[in-house]
Amino acid sequence: MLRHLHSIPGLIVALVVTVIAATGAMLAVLPAWEHARSAGSSSAISVAGLAEAVAEKYPGVERIERKPSGAVVVYYFEGDVPGADVVDPRTGDKIEPYEPSGFARTVTQLHRSFFAGNAGRVTAGVGAAAMLLLSITGIMLLASRLGGWRKLFSPIRGDGIRRWHAELGRLALPGLTVSALTGLYMSLATFGMISDGSDAEPDFPDAVAGTEAMAISDIAPLKATSIDNLRELRFPYQGDLNDAFTLTTADGMGYVDQATGELLNYMPNGMVKTVYETIFMLHTGQGLWWFALLLGPSALAVPFFAATGVLIWWRRRAATPKIADNHGAQSADTVILVGSEGNTTWGFAKTLHEALTAAGHKVHTGAMNDLAKSYKHAERMFVLAATYGDGAAPASARQFLDKLEAITTAPAFPVAVLGFGDRQFPRFCGFARDVEEALVAKGWRQFAPIATIDRQSAQEFARWGDEIGQRIGTPLSLVHVAARPKTARMVLVERIDYGTKVQAPTSVLRFAAAQGERKGLLARLFRRSLPRFHAGDLVGILPPGSDLPRFYSLASSSRDGVLEICVRKQPGGLCSGYLHGLRPGDAIEAFVKPNPAFRPRRGKEPLILIGAGTGIGPLTGFIRNNSGRRPIHLYFGGRSPNSDFLYREDLRMWLTDRRLSGVRTAFSRSEERAYVQHKLAADADVLRHMISRGAQVMVCGGRDMAQGVVAALEKVLHPLGLDVGTLKEQGLYVEDVY
Repeated sequence: MLRHLHSIPGLIVALVVTVIAATGAMLAVLPAWEHARSAGSSSAISVAGLAEAVAEKYPGVERIERKPSGAVVVYYFEGDVPGADVVDPRTGDKIEPYEPSGFARTVTQLHRSFFAGNAGRVTAGVGAAAMLLLSITGIMLLASRLGGWRKLFSPIRGDGIRRWHAELGRLALPGLTVSALTGLYMSLATFGMISDGSDAEPDFPDAVAGTEAMAISDIAPLKATSIDNLRELRFPYQGDLNDAFTLTTADGMGYVDQATGELLNYMPNGMVKTVYETIFMLHTGQGLWWFALLLGPSALAVPFFAATGVLIWWRRRAATPKIADNHGAQSADTVILVGSEGNTTWGFAKTLHEALTAAGHKVHTGAMNDLAKSYKHAERMFVLAATYGDGAAPASARQFLDKLEAITTAPAFPVAVLGFGDRQFPRFCGFARDVEEALVAKGWRQFAPIATIDRQSAQEFARWGDEIGQRIGTPLSLVHVAARPKTARMVLVERIDYGTKVQAPTSVLRFAAAQGERKGLLARLFRRSLPRFHAGDLVGILPPGSDLPRFYSLASSSRDGVLEICVRKQPGGLCSGYLHGLRPGDAIEAFVKPNPAFRPRRGKEPLILIGAGTGIGPLTGFIRNNSGRRPIHLYFGGRSPNSDFLYREDLRMWLTDRRLSGVRTAFSRSEERAYVQHKLAADADVLRHMISRGAQVMVCGGRDMAQGVVAALEKVLHPLGLDVGTLKEQGLYVEDVY
């Protein structure tokens, strides 16, 4: 719901808020420009002295206005011809004709009304309200994504566009909130929905002396008013002894008898007018030029938000399967909730949705994050939950358990949980099992025990459908055909083999784009033949005869010119066997999947890289791209230095050119019989020193190795009062474990 409240208004008003923000950023420069050009003033100069000097130089003076920038403008008549000059407040001498910028006037009209009169002003007001809504919902989404308000300023992980959308949003939020709130207030005041205080002005006095005017320099109220406090002084109409000066200051407004110098009907500014003027100053920067310069950059971020927001929405929409006949949650008799990280589980949900719809049911399919407090007509619910990593919630289900906890009354309908996972992980379908336990604890009735699907097996899914069909009295034929991902053809250009003599083959494989791939305009402009990727991202490879990709961590980035992976041949492994059978010139079908959670943080703080076996692959990519020579310390484990010392020559080269600060190796089948956790324990003092300086720990490799590393580091961290869990929350400990 919160995401929709953020994205839908954003899509609708993207162009409007972009124009408002862009023009606002232009106008933010004007107060500083005017302030710089102003001759300035001094509290030592009184309004009486200024008015006397101006009256002498401009016999036809009508009024004096002091602009928020400090400039003093005299409006006068020379005969019947009006004029306006900027004058020196100390002497009343003309500095230059006062000519408001035509460009500023045009930009202001575009900003306030889109050149469309009242209709445009309404549009601008709606745009300000939308900007406020987007700011509030955006920061709420970010807090939710980071795990709560306390973590609002913790590192943001994600792919490039989403991360920068959030990063810039966090920085621009204060300025955008102020601009939106003040702009909305002023729009409401324009249409009289909020008072601006202008209706509380004093009445003209019933009577004045009506005798000969005294010298301006002797008028006490004008002598007592500093020019710095002046807003406007209107002179009596020439020759009219019954007229009076109108004095407006920052504190209030009144009339001054030109004959007696008495201040008449003075009315100090009320709270409403003071509030309005403060809001006007905050929004325009008039009188607060430095604040306007702070708001300007925030406004400039809005076009970026609009463009990236539309792109994020489009990507999310394109990645989610289109489900026909998807009824509303409150009108459906069957509810399917989906927890998915890479959208494959949505494909299974679509197959189930279509089968139930064909059987005559009204079905609603949505994300687990959208769990409602109640479903009016539901007779059953299916929860299809994938597991991310080793038991974590996938992207579309991270809020599910919290929302479930907030529901106090269990529904009357039953629920069935179907988990999707990979049996190579110890916590196979761990998140789905957590969901089932939480449902049972809350008293939700189940009409089938939890079932699990290993590696997206269509056969297991079909068997589950037969069982569910029998339980609900509706035969279900769940024939699921996985959508084949869009792939690129890549050619093997180099391979480096290890371990062949000990029957434990491991190869470093380097691919380039096949001839004819990526020949579009952008590829030519940027001379890029490979898709964009970073070391640590994943490449999905489809072995012949399979539509199910196998994923490998990338040991290179696209700027290296090759796509590089490190692969150990597994006994009976379909894809690893296929890859090891390739020879230079052979081609594969592959696609890149971003893995933004496994990338080094930016900065100069040390990196502690820990890997074993092929887990060294992405770590070498980080070292290779360390052009800034930040301190990087590598811990690498293998079986034998004679057969498993992957990247040996590269590591030597990187040590020489200082891209790598140090290497500690551990080989389990050598004389020392050591593992990486032993080396970590031996270097405890050094590691504590680096971690206390903000070092990031990155671990890649098998699950047993990763668990040993955690155990070793817990002991290392204990004297610092830290643990691995705390480092993970801070983004200082990340894993890519398989």
